[in-house]
Amino acid sequence: MRQMHFADALTARVKNTSPVCVGLDPVLEKLPDGVQRNETGVRDFCIGIIDATKDIASCIKPQLAYFELLGWEGMRVFWDVCAYAKEQGLIVIADAKRGDIGSTCDAYADAYLHAGSPIDAITVNAYLGSDGVNPFIERCAKNEKGIFVLVKTSNPSSGDLQDLPVGDEAVHEHLAGLVASWAMHQVGSESNFSCIGAVVGATYPEELRYLRTLMPLSPFLIPGYGAQGGIAQDVKHGFMPDGSGAIVNASRSILYASAGTDWRDAAHAAAAAMQTDLQAALHSEIA
Repeated sequence: MRQMHFADALTARVKNTSPVCVGLDPVLEKLPDGVQRNETGVRDFCIGIIDATKDIASCIKPQLAYFELLGWEGMRVFWDVCAYAKEQGLIVIADAKRGDIGSTCDAYADAYLHAGSPIDAITVNAYLGSDGVNPFIERCAKNEKGIFVLVKTSNPSSGDLQDLPVGDEAVHEHLAGLVASWAMHQVGSESNFSCIGAVVGATYPEELRYLRTLMPLSPFLIPGYGAQGGIAQDVKHGFMPDGSGAIVNASRSILYASAGTDWRDAAHAAAAAMQTDLQAALHSEIA
């Protein structure tokens, strides 16, 4: 049976749950009481977080760095966790920030976005230009997958390059124009969004508001909520007027809501509080 277009599947999942995306950043030293501080513990912790939040979150976003740190065993855990999340109905976004050219980029695209992959989408670094993005777009179209291109990231030094002027616009604005041109050819029939999305940080709300107008067809992945200082009143600017078109990531504020044995309940409560917070902000925007 043919899979659903990525943006259609994402939009449906968000509508049935919430825009909450749970980032899986398992740091060994921060694992709660009763969880082994090794690859087995990481697997148990991630699966526990998925079970605790799957009725609230639309997506999970495992960050590859924390799994790569554990060597080949960590990468096996990564794939196990992605497969488990997919079985639970979650949209799975690999936070890999891949980007290259030629056969290397083809290999990255095939590794994560092949037809049988439990990964639905991957984050992509477009610094190398269209050569470093096209192979991912091709797999998206072929295998009903998605990408989120880094446009305006949430970190404090993002402006070192992303805010540099290029004529009458900033680098991130120029990149947004490229993303919009890629997105227009890959739009879902049900959602009217593309499988070519954008990463835009909550920590830059004015840029977020403007970039939403430049990329009307792209779903937004919005990091920076919670521990990085972004608030619901900031992230609402990344949504369309009807409250669609974006997911909001939180990692530390959900994963490490408790260091005790109640960490699953605490994660669920943190995700639920985030859901309520976002819904209140979006409702005020729509109203």
